[in-house]
Amino acid sequence: MKYLLTSAGITNPSIHTALVKLLAKPIDQCNALCIPTASYANSNGSDSAWRFISGNEPRTPMCELGWKSLGVLELTALPSIDQSRWLPVVQQCDVLLVGGGDPLYLNYWMQQSGLAELLPSLSNLVYVGLSAGSMVLTPRIGEFFVGWQPPTGGDRTLGLVDFSIFPHLDHPELPYNTLARAETWAATIAEPAYAIDDQTAIKVVDGQVELISEGHWKQFR
Repeated sequence: MKYLLTSAGITNPSIHTALVKLLAKPIDQCNALCIPTASYANSNGSDSAWRFISGNEPRTPMCELGWKSLGVLELTALPSIDQSRWLPVVQQCDVLLVGGGDPLYLNYWMQQSGLAELLPSLSNLVYVGLSAGSMVLTPRIGEFFVGWQPPTGGDRTLGLVDFSIFPHLDHPELPYNTLARAETWAATIAEPAYAIDDQTAIKVVDGQVELISEGHWKQFR
């Protein structure tokens, strides 16, 4: 699987170009599925989910890019229906758009739904993450980002990439997301880590990591 892990979606031409290069065909010929699940664990989560799905969140563009088709994959619904109802849809789509919210809540439902186990086998699919949708692929998120508490506790996530992510670096509406805080956070993470702002994305193809940025970021080892 090819990953494009963003802090705030497709926010600039460089990230857009990276997405186009990852896709096997132009955006207007691609079928996309969006996953809004992470938003429900946050306050006003239903509003956030609607804005994400409907493409009415211009600060974090994902669903409004001009896809050929756009469907919704709600992970909390999947355990209650037969896999044959949704698995072919996932296998036939070109891109997964995974929205932001609470990364541990998203991690829990990715595992409960069976999607987490399926992801590594979807070699032709492009995974585009936004904030929590990016963080969920890392080995852990760090206590700084723990909000919703999973039944097993801890801050572990899927570990499909080998680094952790501190998103929204120096965001004006998030006064605690400073570089100093990121450095403190990184000191608690055993894996390599990146702090990225909303103009930055991390591309991962066959284990090779590339930073795509028109903003600023920092790598921690």
